[in-house]
Amino acid sequence: MSRVFRAYPAEFKVSACERMETTESVAALARELGLRRATLYLWRAKYRSKGSPGLRGRGRPSKSAPPPELPPPELAAPPDRDKRIAELERKIGQQALELDFFRAALQRVRGARR
Repeated sequence: MSRVFRAYPAEFKVSACERMETTESVAALARELGLRRATLYLWRAKYRSKGSPGLRGRGRPSKSAPPPELPPPELAAPPDRDKRIAELERKIGQQALELDFFRAALQRVRGARR
């Protein structure tokens, strides 16, 4: 038996979550809405954690949706950023030297085989 996935608008999901808070029987609400109880509980968990944006529809978000918030620049970069950059640049230089060494060694081995 194949499953049929239905997309529900966010407003429907929000109203179902709000009704879930006031109802005595979630099973009765699920029957009334034609949904599974598990679906209602899933929606409620998303609604409680992220609010109504957490209940958006399936698929790719629309282009009009705001981009996700990024942390402020002072929180994103560690305080010793310049020191870390210098350390990584040294590591890249060391790896480049090792690559050159191993390339030359490989060429000598291949030349010795011939």
